[in-house]
Amino acid sequence: MAENSAIEWTHHTFNPWIGCTKVGPGCDNCYAADLATVRLGVKWGAGEDRRHTAASTWKQPRAWNRKAEAAGTRYRVFCASLADVFDNEVPAEWRADLFQLIRETPHLDWLLVTKRIGNAAKMALAAGGWPGNVWLGITVVNQAEASRDVPKLLAVDVGVRFLSVEPLLGPIDLTEVSDTSTALDPECWGDCACDSLYGRDPGCRRNGGDGGLKRKIDWVIVGGESGPLARPMHPDWARSLRDQCANAGVPFLFKQWGEHLTIFDRDIEDPDWRRCGHWEREYPKGRWWNLAGGTGFHGERVVYVDRVGKKAAGRLLDGVQHDGYPEGASA
Repeated sequence: MAENSAIEWTHHTFNPWIGCTKVGPGCDNCYAADLATVRLGVKWGAGEDRRHTAASTWKQPRAWNRKAEAAGTRYRVFCASLADVFDNEVPAEWRADLFQLIRETPHLDWLLVTKRIGNAAKMALAAGGWPGNVWLGITVVNQAEASRDVPKLLAVDVGVRFLSVEPLLGPIDLTEVSDTSTALDPECWGDCACDSLYGRDPGCRRNGGDGGLKRKIDWVIVGGESGPLARPMHPDWARSLRDQCANAGVPFLFKQWGEHLTIFDRDIEDPDWRRCGHWEREYPKGRWWNLAGGTGFHGERVVYVDRVGKKAAGRLLDGVQHDGYPEGASA
């Protein structure tokens, strides 16, 4: 299923089963839900049956593994683009079969992206433990989700941890994400703010007080939303995550703008409001935006985005294509 994937950050996609339930704001316009329902006849939502894919589909990763071994390289496989591996409504034996397939394809890096990170550790244990070639990622779309779920991801013992920030629906500051729960370490005291990109906290007893690297995010993917109901992404949200990754030495991949592209973008002290009408007439599908979110623009960054379509919007951020990958990964 989907050899030579069109998704920018993977080589192949594989779906062991199809079906899921929407669980957050990032799911509102889920492409997978529409595709599964309309084209594949799989109903989406709680209480609906998940559909196991065919035996022929399950044979494909073994073929990819053979090709990777012969070529002396590694292929990335995005697993469950039409499902969630850690969905509560998936039979445990299906997940055990998937983990066994992952173990038997050691020349593939399996990218498991979940919106249910709280289930991951216990479900992986029930499936025989984490295979060494798993990259575990979570979808986060705003600060609330990052603050809630990044610490849970950091607590999971896998080789590569990454964030799929798609669609980016608000500003995210990963340095504000703290390991504050005793679920991570009962010996932590106070705030124990271990920022998630750098993976260190000089004063934390867990790190021996030396500020050394402990746990960190290894990769960040950022993208805007596509589809007929796509919500626009403010360019400063993407820039901020790019800069956070650069400061922390974390690979950054900018996947796409989505349906909207920035037409007008600058800091304004005394804007000429007559130009507003010009932009609105020339780009009637667009939206004025100021980063502060209020109604006054003076002294704030003003942006005007227009709906131009995913292909026209492209994936250049300030004229640069960002294709960062974790160290050792095959690009």
